[in-house]
Formats: sequence, C-alpha cells, structure tokens
Amino acid sequence: MSKIQSAENFSKERHVNTSRIDANVSHYEHLASVVARLKNLGIIDDDTISAAWLNDTINYTVASFNEIDQRFGSRVAVLVLSLSRDKSLSRSIQEEQFVKQLKESSLEAKLIKLCDISASLRDLKNSQFSKTRKSKEMKKQVHYLNVIKTDLVKNRDKIPGITSLINGINDIMPSHEKKDKAI
Repeated sequence: MSKIQSAENFSKERHVNTSRIDANVSHYEHLASVVARLKNLGIIDDDTISAAWLNDTINYTVASFNEIDQRFGSRVAVLVLSLSRDKSLSRSIQEEQFVKQLKESSLEAKLIKLCDISASLRDLKNSQFSKTRKSKEMKKQVHYLNVIKTDLVKNRDKIPGITSLINGINDIMPSHEKKDKAI
C-alpha cells in the first residue's frame, strides 16, 4: 500500500466518529477536497499529499505527532504539526501560536493550508450557519490566507494554480466582503 493510501486510510479511520463544526460535510469529504485541490496545483509529492490527508488528525482525533512520525515519517509529521493547534494552550494563546506557526511554516504546509482554506470556504458557503457566523468564519479563513500570502505570491510563477485558487476564494466571498479580497 502506498504512503498516500495509508495516510488516507489512517485519516478515514481516525475521523470515523468525528464531525466538522457544520455536519454538512464529513472530515473525510473535506480532506478529499483539500487533496484534490493540491493535486490540481500539480503537487504530487507523497509526503505533502499524505500530510494533507492527515492535517486535521492531531486537532480532531487522538492521533499524536509521535504516532504520525512513526507511521509516515518525520517530514509528514512536521507538516501535520505545523498545521495543528496546541490544544494545551488557552484559546487566545493557541490562536496566536497557530498564526505564528503558519507564518513560519514551509511552502508545502502553506499550500496545504491554502487548499484547506479554499475547501473550508466552499463548505462554509453551503453550511447552515447564520450570516453572522458565516461572516466570522470567513474572516478567520481570510486572515489565515493573509498570514501565508507572501510565500504564496513569491511562488505563484512556480505553481501557477495558486493564482486561480486564490481567485476562486475571492469569488466565493460574498459581494459585500469582496472589498477585502484575500490577495
């Protein structure tokens, strides 16, 4: 079994009894959407695709960094960790730390996060949340995008799909928020 297939299976097993904030989309469907977006960008690296399948496992399941490291290797584990929150911290400090991690993360981690943001916004558009909740969640996702945009912009010639993915994010945003385009 390939590393990617193993990561997909591991994620599917771990997320079996979990649900996303808005239950319209399962974790598995969301992660499949993230992986599809990465592949559309031309990313074929096994470690990056595997990390995309695993990127929510530390946050939402009992999977640990050490377990991911042992099963999938240090590179995958570090990518997953750079996209995970430290749940031992208070909520406000957790958010500050997460933003700092995103800013300092590798390009591969930022590409996974870009695809995660795109998939999350698509999921949000179809959610049952109130307009206020949707707006709040959208602003949070755009904030994360702004944190990673410098590296994305620097690499859009190497990975041309970045621009179309960001344009898609801008198109998803409600018209009243388009004045705050993501990039």
